[in-house]
Amino acid sequence: MTAILHTHSRRLDFHPHIHALVPAGCINRKQRTWKKKRWNFLFPENALAKMFRGKLLGLFSKKGVKISDRIPDSKWVVSCKAVGYGEKALEYLSCYLYRGVIAQKRIIKNQSGRVTFLYRESKTGTWKQRTEAGEDFLRLILQHVLPRGFRRARDYGFLHGNAKKTRNLLQLILHVKLPETVEPPRPVFKCSNCGANMRIVARKILRGQPSRNTVLGVSP
Repeated sequence: MTAILHTHSRRLDFHPHIHALVPAGCINRKQRTWKKKRWNFLFPENALAKMFRGKLLGLFSKKGVKISDRIPDSKWVVSCKAVGYGEKALEYLSCYLYRGVIAQKRIIKNQSGRVTFLYRESKTGTWKQRTEAGEDFLRLILQHVLPRGFRRARDYGFLHGNAKKTRNLLQLILHVKLPETVEPPRPVFKCSNCGANMRIVARKILRGQPSRNTVLGVSP
């Protein structure tokens, strides 16, 4: 699966949660086949929420991480639904990786030490404004800066970077033919005498003087 860590709500309040894109299938290595679900159901949401909460709190306790007293008693929510082949879901999740906590255009006012920004309300989909003192606005932003060692995205199973052999096996099983990558043409050097394209035969690199590197070439 691919998991994306998201730490804030649309109002920039602290709301840690994850989005996960999970393939509803697995590889049977003995039979060299792909086993998949026959219906659009993967996990019961309520049971998954309780299991995830128990596993995570157990890991926190084992690592000696202190948590708030209200977290274990609060209701944890899971939404699990089919998303087809996952292209739209992957495109949606990628937005969390290539943008900051808030876009510059959403900050509409900064006057008298107070900052006003726009956010879209989840239930109604309408745009609303929120105004905070400058120091409180900075606190909203900084609480979403990840601690050292945390990553926003992680891949597991055959999607992991070190699972090349497993992916190759999966591509053979599913008869996947990947498009061939075409390398862009390299820029050519022109001969100052005849104007023909030159063929590079050697490079002369001077240590400590990168600006004086020399390319030696010959024309046809």
